[in-house]
Amino acid sequence: MRQGARRRETKYFYLFISPWLIGAAVFTLYPILYSLYISFTEYNITSPPKWVGLQNYTKMLQDDLFWRGVKATVLFTIFSVPLQLLLSLFLAVLVNQKIPFRRFFRTAIYFPSMISGVAMSLVWLWVFNSKIGMFNWALGLLGIDGPKWLEDSNWALASMIIMTMWSAGAGMVIFLAGLQGVPPILYEAAKIDGVTRWQSLWRITLPMISPVVLFQLIMGIIDSFQVFTQAFVMTKGGPHYATQFYVYYLWQNGFKFFKMGYASAMSWLLLIAIMLMTFLIMRVSRKLVHYEGGGGV
Repeated sequence: MRQGARRRETKYFYLFISPWLIGAAVFTLYPILYSLYISFTEYNITSPPKWVGLQNYTKMLQDDLFWRGVKATVLFTIFSVPLQLLLSLFLAVLVNQKIPFRRFFRTAIYFPSMISGVAMSLVWLWVFNSKIGMFNWALGLLGIDGPKWLEDSNWALASMIIMTMWSAGAGMVIFLAGLQGVPPILYEAAKIDGVTRWQSLWRITLPMISPVVLFQLIMGIIDSFQVFTQAFVMTKGGPHYATQFYVYYLWQNGFKFFKMGYASAMSWLLLIAIMLMTFLIMRVSRKLVHYEGGGGV
């Protein structure tokens, strides 16, 4: 009886999830596997794929624009991720204090991160405008002649990095959840022992929320490796390829030059790079991240 009932439950279980299984296989698994095949071919959509082996992958080593994309993306990641982490943590510590209207401040800081990437990019196009932009207007009040920002190859990438601070509210919410999970008794015991607030931050807060920091770091790196919208809307990869990010160049090859084989190879290389970076961070974090109960990853 029990075995019969379990079989019926199993049958109905697979019956009810079959639409999801079919959808995942057709719209997710198949495109992923097909893109792997396409990465070993020369394919321009209009004609059948032509097998070329590792040619697309070896071509990257000789492609100057590919290396420009790698350089721009790596520089963007190195500077934007730590800055966004620090700003998000700073804001989370501030709004975690017992201050008036703290719920309002939490909402106000988080709200900009809800705006779509295209709309945000259009707003920042005006902010960075060298003639009527808000930044140069504010610098003018101080008697400073502001740079051309997005029009200057020396400032374009820095402008993109500054722009990422706009969405620090999303990270703030996650850090805030981590801060509120720290037992208050730890701070009370530290206060009795004469530990200052700065020491409490280093010796209690950061170790206790280190898993949250790890999560934010990994997600921040993954997001920064895939930066695209800002370059597409604001600079088109310029000026002088200063914002020619990896994914933007990938998009150009796939949907502008119709080099689908080369674009697929770039996408798989990006996947491997993200997986390796995540693996290395997880390995290093074993000795740096504190987990309740002493467990590790």
